[in-house]
Amino acid sequence: MCTAATYKTKDFYFGRTLDYHFSYGDDVAITPRRYPFRFRSMGVITDHYAIIGMAHVVNDCPLYYDAVNEKGLAMAGLNFVGNAKYGGWVADKDNVATYEFIPWLLCQCSSVKEARALLSKINLTDEAFDQNLPAAQLHWIIADAEESVTVEAVASGIEVYDNPVGILTNNPPFGEQMFQLNNYMALSPKAPVNHFCDKLKLQTYSRGMGAIGLPGDLSSQSRFVRAAFVKMNSISGDSETESVSQFFHILGAVDQPRGCCILEDGQCEVTIFTSCCNTSKGIYYYTTYGNHQITAVDLHREDLSGSSLICYKPMQEEQIQMQN
Repeated sequence: MCTAATYKTKDFYFGRTLDYHFSYGDDVAITPRRYPFRFRSMGVITDHYAIIGMAHVVNDCPLYYDAVNEKGLAMAGLNFVGNAKYGGWVADKDNVATYEFIPWLLCQCSSVKEARALLSKINLTDEAFDQNLPAAQLHWIIADAEESVTVEAVASGIEVYDNPVGILTNNPPFGEQMFQLNNYMALSPKAPVNHFCDKLKLQTYSRGMGAIGLPGDLSSQSRFVRAAFVKMNSISGDSETESVSQFFHILGAVDQPRGCCILEDGQCEVTIFTSCCNTSKGIYYYTTYGNHQITAVDLHREDLSGSSLICYKPMQEEQIQMQN
């Protein structure tokens, strides 16, 4: 279970939480412009936009959870179990395996507008990366500084939704997630006014009562509502430190502590990492469950003209600054 978000101040920011009960092993992975992307049905692309993001790297191949290219186009895949439907190879379509979907778009497209053109020709297949990594059931958020869309491969085909809140979680399908926001239109970051009954002298007894009814559980629909409310009402300065800090506060509203979501086998789902990328500058920030200090990797400090994958292991141990 995961949550993805967009945020705009002076620059544009994109990131996500990755919530699960174990890690496959993650790297902040940079694919420079001449790294060879070898697609199952679409050949090899060796001249493309550079990409940075969090990935599980297998045999020098980055399986991106979320990523941003050097032009500022961002994308993340989130679990969509039970609703995602993929098929086999289809003639006259761009047949792309789900694990290839993020690099397929980000290596070629500089904007959501360009991504829409490729999406009109795409067929997402059920091909597995290998026998140990079957095709994950996902849907995706794609965003730039101007717009955001959600892409779902369902029984009816490929659905592309405008995403005006710039938020995505998991189930239900995106159209239903958006519809549920109607149930919360009375929420406000301001103090409430008594509409209950004009015959009763009701009054506020605490700050924050305008948001009474905002769901606080960890279900995907509740996280969607909560993240949308926090993001859409968020206020921060436009400096880099203020913007990045505020972004982590937004996703902090859906953070999963160990012990609050226990699975049938006794394992706990937690927020393994939280990411925030300044898509305008190509700086990828992240925290991990064990390290709340924000760490950054700058795409443009690397040689982007190369052909070899560049990886950084996430910092996992808590970094505590002693003040005395």
